[in-house]
Amino acid sequence: MASFPTSTVQPAAHTAPVPGAGDAEFDLSALPRRRTPLGDAVRTLRRKPVAMAGFGVIVAWLALGALAPVLPIQDPNHQDLATKLRAPGGGHPFGTDDLGRDMVSRVIYGARISVPAGILVILLTGTFGSLLGAVAGYVGGPLDNLIMRAADAILSFPSIILAIAITAARGGPGLENALLAVGVVLWPEYARLMRGQVLSVRANEYVTAAESIGASRARVLFRHILPSTDAPLIVKATLDVGAAIVLTAGLSFIGLGAVPPEAEWGAMIKQGADKGLQYWWYAAVPGLAIMSVVMGLNFFGDGLRDALDPRRRGR
Repeated sequence: MASFPTSTVQPAAHTAPVPGAGDAEFDLSALPRRRTPLGDAVRTLRRKPVAMAGFGVIVAWLALGALAPVLPIQDPNHQDLATKLRAPGGGHPFGTDDLGRDMVSRVIYGARISVPAGILVILLTGTFGSLLGAVAGYVGGPLDNLIMRAADAILSFPSIILAIAITAARGGPGLENALLAVGVVLWPEYARLMRGQVLSVRANEYVTAAESIGASRARVLFRHILPSTDAPLIVKATLDVGAAIVLTAGLSFIGLGAVPPEAEWGAMIKQGADKGLQYWWYAAVPGLAIMSVVMGLNFFGDGLRDALDPRRRGR
């Protein structure tokens, strides 16, 4: 019977030892880090300079507004009639208004109102509209029809016209009335978006499994459905902050928002527009401030949309 030569297989010289219970010196730092969706989104966002620049603009305006009381600038309501309507230059880099108030301090103090107000109204409106949309999409039936028909009724009106009507019905000018009107105008968009997200996620198997083992409706909705619907809402909220700032400024421009002498960008543009092009800086400075905030939010929102969507991260 033929015999075949046998060979002994030698272990590779560089074979790494397999860590075990007795390997006390195993280095845990050698293990690869666990990647998370949030970490991937942050890394993607950092690689988008335009989005980070937009984020920097928003942070800068928020910081200026927060630090305004300690900055070396004039009181925004300090009047010096001897320097009224002075062009930019000298001791007033942005010029002065018709009462001699410094435009630099007026714009910075205006950031304390316009930017936080836009963020706050979207935070409250987005939360309220999203909850209504989530309940409508998950419960369905007559409640769904009631919420969606109310949303359709509000969306059928032009935003600015409806906001004017609500502000007037609330008693006329006032920043609180303007913010309430903006919230009423914008909540249906979040309700419709969330309802669509809930209807899509509700068809997944893990939701069916949770319902089959007897989980309550509230638990299924808040623990299993809503966490999967946050990305589109976050992106929309980021973009809508700029829309809220513009809409609030528009109400102030027509006299239904902030009341003078309060430093608010929309009211400042109105006062400058009444003076004509000869005093161009009066309206241009707060207008440029609004433009910078809105552009920064749009740049950041576009980058955030790509970062939160796994299909777009490699583009």
